[in-house]
Amino acid sequence: MKIVLGLEYSGTQYSGWQRQKHARSIQQYVEDALSRVADQTVKVQCAGRTDTGVHALHQVAHFETDAVREMRSWVLGGNVNLPQDISILWVRPAADDFHARYSATGRSYRYIILNRSARPGIYNHRVTWECRSLDEHKMQQSADCLVGEHDFTSYRAVDCQSNSPVRRVRRLDVNRTGDTVIINIEANAFLHHMVRNIAGVLMEIGMGKAPVEWSQQVLDARDRTVGGVTAAPDGLYLMNVTYPEKFNIPVLAEFNLLAVTQ
Repeated sequence: MKIVLGLEYSGTQYSGWQRQKHARSIQQYVEDALSRVADQTVKVQCAGRTDTGVHALHQVAHFETDAVREMRSWVLGGNVNLPQDISILWVRPAADDFHARYSATGRSYRYIILNRSARPGIYNHRVTWECRSLDEHKMQQSADCLVGEHDFTSYRAVDCQSNSPVRRVRRLDVNRTGDTVIINIEANAFLHHMVRNIAGVLMEIGMGKAPVEWSQQVLDARDRTVGGVTAAPDGLYLMNVTYPEKFNIPVLAEFNLLAVTQ
């Protein structure tokens, strides 16, 4: 049986999603927890391999197993065996042709910046702190050129292993609520560090360290060395993964994350 599940987690204490030999990973703990429920080894594949320190409100993953369990048992049993900062939200049977990564048609991320002089206390590692004033209007103006299908070579990590640097960005919004600047971005798929590199460029422009046109210049260069700083992972959240309707995969409703920071 192929099974699909939704997850949320705080990435602060982990070296990212992908299992590693000498570091804690989300995948490691999820696989170990589900293997206990199945009483056999379970291997999990996810929709998007989040980096060290990156969080998820709705990660989607799938696994195959011969173990017969009620869907409710996978949720309850899995969560009993997971750390408190990782949670299985739902579980359901998946179609034979479903794949968490390759069946996905879109992914959305949210990048949260606390823009005030005082560093975060309660939201330490939950937001990216920038003490210098950001102009969200300039950030939005510079972000507009990144919407659409482009070669994002300048906005991906040097060691990115994707075969093609071309991605289609469907939405890129920058908004401020009080001391919080939020970047929402949705695309068919993302390159390694793509969201954090875009956030880094937009923040440089928002601080007035680069002109509004710089985001376009970076895009046109197709050279990562001109792309500026990779923004910190703390404020980055995988919000949603979308699939064709035939797979009947739940979508997490959009909401104003960390609204108490308003």
